[in-house]
Amino acid sequence: MDKYHPGYFGKVGMRHFHVLKNRTYTKSVNVDKLWSLAGAEAFEAAKNGDKAPVLDVTQMGFFKVLGKGKLPSVPLVVKAKYFSKDAEKKIKAAGGATLLTA
Repeated sequence: MDKYHPGYFGKVGMRHFHVLKNRTYTKSVNVDKLWSLAGAEAFEAAKNGDKAPVLDVTQMGFFKVLGKGKLPSVPLVVKAKYFSKDAEKKIKAAGGATLLTA
């Protein structure tokens, strides 16, 4: 019988009282959707050699930028709370910059 084994009775593992789910959920956007958020006129202006537009994705309801997809080689400055390594690499390879916000 199992009840005679040492450690059968008593507490096992960690208890987490009053669990509040989805505390760490952050809405995310992929790199391939950034220019659709910025707009077509900003893309054309940056493509023609004007200053790189600044895109604050936190104002649009996104907090994390992920690296799925391709980014055209037009510079873009992106402000977000979190960046994945791939997203940061792709934005910098396109000539843009990433800025962390609080």
